[in-house]
Amino acid sequence: MMRLVDLNCDMGESFGAYSIGNDNGIMQYISSANIACGFHAGDALVMRETVLLAIKNKVSIGAHPSFPDLQGFGRREINMSQQEVYDITMYQVGSLYGFVKAANGKLIHVKPHGALYNMAARNKKMAEAIVKAVSDFDNNLILFGLAGSELINVAKSYGLKCCNEVFGDRTYQPDGSLTPRSQANALINDWNQSVQQVIGMVEEKSVRAVDGTIIPIEAETICIHGDGPNALNLAKAIHTALKERDILIKSP
Repeated sequence: MMRLVDLNCDMGESFGAYSIGNDNGIMQYISSANIACGFHAGDALVMRETVLLAIKNKVSIGAHPSFPDLQGFGRREINMSQQEVYDITMYQVGSLYGFVKAANGKLIHVKPHGALYNMAARNKKMAEAIVKAVSDFDNNLILFGLAGSELINVAKSYGLKCCNEVFGDRTYQPDGSLTPRSQANALINDWNQSVQQVIGMVEEKSVRAVDGTIIPIEAETICIHGDGPNALNLAKAIHTALKERDILIKSP
């Protein structure tokens, strides 16, 4: 049986006079794009152009909702009620959907961003708010969440389709969570190390945590951060490594 995995990237994370340089290059190597919806990055112009770019490259489109935190790029934790989390998720998914529908495209998935993603990975109430918003908007959408996290567990309990997400450019803690960006070893800057981590997660279903612990992991979709300085080269390297091992890159 042919192995397959999704390769996704966070995109459209700029403002105003949009330059698609890095996004344009990365689109050639990925199968899914998580498009910022304006709360941490992106605006109406950027959302429209990124949707068109994804459609042009036959890349599946997903909404990338965040906490309302432009200054902190959505990476600061905000204390919100379940209703507020539901509302900001619904608002952002709906905003991107408008541009997708206008371009005769199709919205395939939703992936929370930054602190919203990480908090929902461990907080059941927050996870429930996001899952309910996505399900109420369109229960055919696929929810991307940290592999083995509370968000994935809640999605499954609600009968919502979901994908276990892993990261090629981030390190892991022994409990399967991502190393906080506030720590020096949170990011992987070496391409070879990133590629080897990805291949291990896909082929061996495991990853080495920062303390050396080998932890089991389910890799259904692999994330590359589009705002990284080496994002384009990393996307190309991972794409090439997967193809060399006859692993099909395909959106869920």
